[in-house]
Amino acid sequence: MPNAIETNGLVKRFGATRALDGVDLRIREASVYGLLGPNGAGKTTTIRILATLLRPDAGTATVLGHDVVREARAVRQQVSLTGQYASVDEDLTGYENLVLVARLLGLGWRAARDRAAELLEAFALTDAAGRQVQTYSGGMRRRIDIAASLVAIPRILFLDEPTTGLDPRSRNQVWELVRRIAAEGTTVLLTTQYLDEADRLAQRLAVIDHGRVIAEGTSRELKASVGANALHVRLASADQRERTLQVIERVLGNGVLPAADSMEVAARLENPAQAATILAALTEGGVEVAGFSVGNPSLDEVFLALTGRPADGEAPETKT
Repeated sequence: MPNAIETNGLVKRFGATRALDGVDLRIREASVYGLLGPNGAGKTTTIRILATLLRPDAGTATVLGHDVVREARAVRQQVSLTGQYASVDEDLTGYENLVLVARLLGLGWRAARDRAAELLEAFALTDAAGRQVQTYSGGMRRRIDIAASLVAIPRILFLDEPTTGLDPRSRNQVWELVRRIAAEGTTVLLTTQYLDEADRLAQRLAVIDHGRVIAEGTSRELKASVGANALHVRLASADQRERTLQVIERVLGNGVLPAADSMEVAARLENPAQAATILAALTEGGVEVAGFSVGNPSLDEVFLALTGRPADGEAPETKT
């Protein structure tokens, strides 16, 4: 498949702040691509440049072969953007919002009404079609917002943190929508701080931090970059964390993975058999273990190992 999006050395400054510092991306057509990073990493700036809402200060970006600066109009004709917050009119009903967008895109009245009804049914909003959007739940608002982005089916859909603030059920509903959209041939560029979201939806991922892409690949490849196996230990008490770290470092010499939870410790293993040695040493050292598991490193652990902080940008738990 050809590339839907390419960027080379993309730079954007806001005063003294270098929001993007040479971003290179290659995103294949008809795929879901995840852009991960903590707050302020440059994810939304990248999306806004690709959607022609910002001009880069240096570097180039092409969307479906069109330069985002010189051919901005051609880019806009083929992309759609759903931002972090609902952009529909809350005083209008769901149906009225979709008809309005369709009319703005040039559809006739009958075609606009037909498309609105089709999207309301596809997004399970038919029963709420006549209600004002201000009465919708958070999940319903996100669904009507994404529906509005699909009135004219785009070749590329930018989703900027589409599930922020949603409950688990609503997040799952949005995930199903994203899968359906991609299956129908639309390229989806997804930014998110929810690593499980990227893990489940994206074929490839890029981790961006301080305006630079610091890792790129499939979820499996990124996890393998910090080790094939990991021991996850759940402590009975956070007071035992320091002792646990000392024991693991004595057994392994190195390999402790950063953690955001003071009740958990994770360690990179050369082989699964090392887990038994560590657990025996913890028991001998008087550490009470509430639970443990051995498996692949999580995407959260990969993110912490790469950036030194969790996706929400807060500092991880460290040794004191």
